[in-house]
Amino acid sequence: MWLRDHAANTYRLSRIRCIYCVPMKRITVLLVEDHTIVRQGLRMLIEVEGDIEIIGQAKTGREGVQMANELLPDVIVMDIAMPMLNGLQATRQILKALPGTKVLILSAHADPAYIEQVVKVGARGYLVKQSSGELLTKAIREIQKGKTFFNPSISNV
Repeated sequence: MWLRDHAANTYRLSRIRCIYCVPMKRITVLLVEDHTIVRQGLRMLIEVEGDIEIIGQAKTGREGVQMANELLPDVIVMDIAMPMLNGLQATRQILKALPGTKVLILSAHADPAYIEQVVKVGARGYLVKQSSGELLTKAIREIQKGKTFFNPSISNV
């Protein structure tokens, strides 16, 4: 009985339109990942978040640079190893043209040499691909705020 009443009240409240509500600006994200299944998985993980919007997907670093210049995303989730133009080279080019853009690098490796290079090119964060979806969305939000975010398992490296 209580559950049914609670559900009915929740439904009624959800139908009331708030005249004082201000729409929240969503964080716009460009995905740059050469593996289709990984790119689709990342999209599915991110799309369920109400405050983050995928505005584009690129398969190569070169395509990512072009799309970043066209779409002007808040955050770019960038694979480090891609054909034609790797993630580090693409990040360097993007940040030269769009210094306000924040880049989160994804990699299968927790190698300190990679992390050093990521910081050197100006990316704001680094996550290993073994990370959870919650950690990915947390990283996107933190980077959007101007903070840095490194995978907790490698932050001491």
